[in-house]
Amino acid sequence: MPMNAILLIAHAPLASALRAAALHVFPDAGAAIQALDVQAADAVEDTLASAQGALAALPTNQCVLMLTDVYGATPCNVAQRLADGACARLLAGVNLPMLLRAVSYRHEPLQAMMRKAMDGGVQGIVPVAGPTGAGPARTASAE
Repeated sequence: MPMNAILLIAHAPLASALRAAALHVFPDAGAAIQALDVQAADAVEDTLASAQGALAALPTNQCVLMLTDVYGATPCNVAQRLADGACARLLAGVNLPMLLRAVSYRHEPLQAMMRKAMDGGVQGIVPVAGPTGAGPARTASAE
């Protein structure tokens, strides 16, 4: 059974930074993860062409989970156009826990992989300090 691939499309330099962090944890996943950093001055059609190239660089026998940073922004809109008619799913709001979970579950069916990635993204948001977290509360004078 082929594994799913991951395409990161986000505002520069987030996509490349997330890919590098994922490969730090999963160095053998490099061929299955592509990243496209969208520059502020890039035209939408140029971004779409670059995204099509990044998608084509992934193994052809795999479905693709596309991860973008902000719903409604250019990276997400471009990814939506790529996902139409393809064996692909798209999630906006990517964070590193989401990506690591997606890489961990690449062998699952695409829909299950997507759900695991969503769970990882949400579960990765944890209050650590302050009144709702485990650490000591900061006072106004400490800020």
